[in-house]
Amino acid sequence: MAGPGAAAEMPHVPGARVLIVEARYYAHINDLLLTGAKLVLEAAGAEVTHVVVPGALEIPPAVAMAQETGRFDGYVALGCVIRGETSHYELVSGESCRGLMDLGVRSGAAIGNGILTVENEMQALARADPSDQDKGGGAALAALRLLAWRKALHA
Repeated sequence: MAGPGAAAEMPHVPGARVLIVEARYYAHINDLLLTGAKLVLEAAGAEVTHVVVPGALEIPPAVAMAQETGRFDGYVALGCVIRGETSHYELVSGESCRGLMDLGVRSGAAIGNGILTVENEMQALARADPSDQDKGGGAALAALRLLAWRKALHA
């Protein structure tokens, strides 16, 4: 994910078609992630499409399905997994991230991973808030940078 000061290095990708795949389990947290991602993508000149899936485990299959269509140049995965009292947290956070990484490595998909994996709601809110850590914006920026890298490789 992109780090501090990332906005100064934002690639301009007019017309790039970017799909945001959002696992909307925690709506109030996702609203913040989505706001940050859309602000970055719109500032870069990207065309944004947004789809909602039930949970983080459904994000990689949704990206894979969309990738098969050839309609999108890049993807932004947004969601939040908060640790609970069972091992379900490890399964969901690990497998959703592994699924995205496998897609990116195997197919060269430009994917920005904005799935928060946190201990509690307070951590999630700080990471999601565009005026704080802006992980949604960071995930969008990561996807844009990968798109720019792909373009540079084929130039």
